[in-house]
Amino acid sequence: MADEKDTVHYTGSEGGWGSLRGITETALRERPSPGALNTLRRQNKVKGFMCVSCAWTKPAEPHAFEFCENGAKATLWELTSRRATPDFFANHTLAELKGWTDHQLEQTGRLTHPMRYDRPSDKYVPCTWDEAFAAIGSELKAIDPSTSVFYASGRASLETSYLYALFARLYGHNNLPDSSNMCHETTSVALKGSIGSPVGTSVLADFHLCDAIFFFGQNPGTNSPRLLHPLQEAVQRGCKIVTFNPVREKGLETFKNPQSPVEMLTPKSTQISTLYLQVKTGGDIAAITGMIKHVLAREEALWARDKRHVLDVDFIEQHTTGFDELKAKVDATSWAEIERESGLARADIEAAADIYCDADRAIAMYGMGLTQHVGGARNIKALVNLWLLRGNIGRDGTGVSPVRGHSNVQGQRTVGISEKPELVPLDKLAEQFGFEPPRDEGMNTVKACERILTGEVKAFIGLGGNFVRAIPERDKMEAAWTRLRLTVQIATKLNRSHLINGEVAYLLPCLGRSEEDMQVSGRQAVTMEDSLSCIHGSIGRNTPASKQLLSEVAIVAGMARATLPENPKVKWEEWTADYSKIRSLIAETYPEQFHDFNDRVFTPGGFYRGNSARERVWKTKSGKAQFTVPTALNSMGVGEAEGRYRLMTMRSNDQFNTTIYGYSDRLRGIEGTRDVLLMNPEDIKAAGLRAGQVVGLASDAEDGEDRQVGGLTVTPFLLPRGCLGAYYPEMNPLMPLWYHDEESHTPAAKSVPVRIVS
Repeated sequence: MADEKDTVHYTGSEGGWGSLRGITETALRERPSPGALNTLRRQNKVKGFMCVSCAWTKPAEPHAFEFCENGAKATLWELTSRRATPDFFANHTLAELKGWTDHQLEQTGRLTHPMRYDRPSDKYVPCTWDEAFAAIGSELKAIDPSTSVFYASGRASLETSYLYALFARLYGHNNLPDSSNMCHETTSVALKGSIGSPVGTSVLADFHLCDAIFFFGQNPGTNSPRLLHPLQEAVQRGCKIVTFNPVREKGLETFKNPQSPVEMLTPKSTQISTLYLQVKTGGDIAAITGMIKHVLAREEALWARDKRHVLDVDFIEQHTTGFDELKAKVDATSWAEIERESGLARADIEAAADIYCDADRAIAMYGMGLTQHVGGARNIKALVNLWLLRGNIGRDGTGVSPVRGHSNVQGQRTVGISEKPELVPLDKLAEQFGFEPPRDEGMNTVKACERILTGEVKAFIGLGGNFVRAIPERDKMEAAWTRLRLTVQIATKLNRSHLINGEVAYLLPCLGRSEEDMQVSGRQAVTMEDSLSCIHGSIGRNTPASKQLLSEVAIVAGMARATLPENPKVKWEEWTADYSKIRSLIAETYPEQFHDFNDRVFTPGGFYRGNSARERVWKTKSGKAQFTVPTALNSMGVGEAEGRYRLMTMRSNDQFNTTIYGYSDRLRGIEGTRDVLLMNPEDIKAAGLRAGQVVGLASDAEDGEDRQVGGLTVTPFLLPRGCLGAYYPEMNPLMPLWYHDEESHTPAAKSVPVRIVS
């Protein structure tokens, strides 16, 4: 691999003055309202405001400033002084706005009034809330409910999410895809099959007890920077951190704590990773198989010499099934295969395995670098195999811990936003609300897109998010979108999805989480669930961006009242007036997890809703934790071919999902542009290219479709040979809709087969 000096890179640490600079630049761009500083002071604290950025947990004893660079950017973005008023829309057609960048659209500011799309003028025009609700209700009543899709972004509260799912089922469908379908649905499927729980098993206290933490395909420096605080504390007490990632991310290399005067005023910083291995994208199964192979070898050697075990043999015997089959497969796998598929040397994999063996308690953390592959579920099952070998699930200081993105994406699934009826207590809902819920499986994101393409879907309601921009096959999808009868978007700011409309379209502006939500009973609190299954309350106190804004709860209730027949057990107005009544409904539907919900809303550190696998109760088909046999050593959906590269789509340091705050990817040394193609210098030379050359990428998915993205500047970057990096969502047109995880249908955005074209 080339030296770092031959590539673009960032010489500083994550955090430090660089983070403060990033926050300052966002503040200057957004010119936030006067309450912004007080909001940041209250952010992620008890009876404060819960960040709308990542889903990392909120500690019971917070730091003085319990926010990170990206969390601060998200808050300042929401509290911008800019406004997208009816006058703005009167001055711009949607055809014109389609030529604007994502960043430019966001910079128009907060939406202020409900708007209706007027097709003859190609403009949004203002309407009243009553007019919008009545029209939406009329359109929904005119179609078969099964032809509608109710999508949810991962930011909506538990209260809103519960009502939204109830609205869908009362209306007559389970078509409830959410952003989890595009990121961690693979986790839900793979962990459920392996250990019986669809979410991670660690809690925050485990990070104070573990001896080692292993990262796979996750970048906390950009995606969840507050996680760096417990990582730094773990390192300082002697915990070892091992990272497997194709990209050398600064947040997993060195960290300078912005809240430490010593670190801010001196060269001092903390080295995070003890060992950092740049596995090829799609090669994690091979790397994990190599670790398992070495663990088994150490077990045999130690038993032969000292009659002691490396494996937790009692745990394996009592709590698992499938070990012998896994062992036979690993024994039959050669190191040559492992090295070829992982792109790593045997000695490096064995060094990582030694750290694992020497750690009494270990935590595995991962992100979309594992989930977004055709073999994403196989990636996670391989990781579970490794963790089961030493009983590292269901003990304090251990666990498998996926790091979620959206602030409440995990919680939405918990309270019923799911296309899978078997995951929802439908009989209980039937009893509570006096109706017969639909029992057919609904559409996930991929199925919804497929049926929009065929014309089977007639209506789409988006509860937040930027769906059209986030999905694969974007060019085809945008063309198909205009054939929908009804599109409704609930949002705080303008994005590209709002410019691609059906025949009838409404843009409905909602309160942000940081803003005061006053209803009949007074100021309302909302709740969300973090990555570690803890529930937190949040109260907004800022003056709303417009007097015309409604809360998400009020908007969902308004659409539901206009659509559904009267039902004495369904009390939309009462629930809107007092959100505690919605929490009482959640507690009634899910008593084991949400008992005494209203009394526990502001529990310091959140209240833990429980996890069966953490208690070593395995809700799997066998009743035990399941070892699985890998069927391949890589998670690619296509094989190797001459001239074919593996493209990873990536997020910048100035971005959260599809939201682009600016053009500074400071932690990778890239400034002022997103039109780059990151490439190993040796690959650049071998391909006959040069740094700075402008090229394009073409899909190499072997389906005959022409998918291309052009205008990318070749940029030398420290990546494994054969791997490319470029930004999401700009690269989404290269992803076929069918190119997704085999089990969960999560789009395989981390290993897209492409060719370089001139």
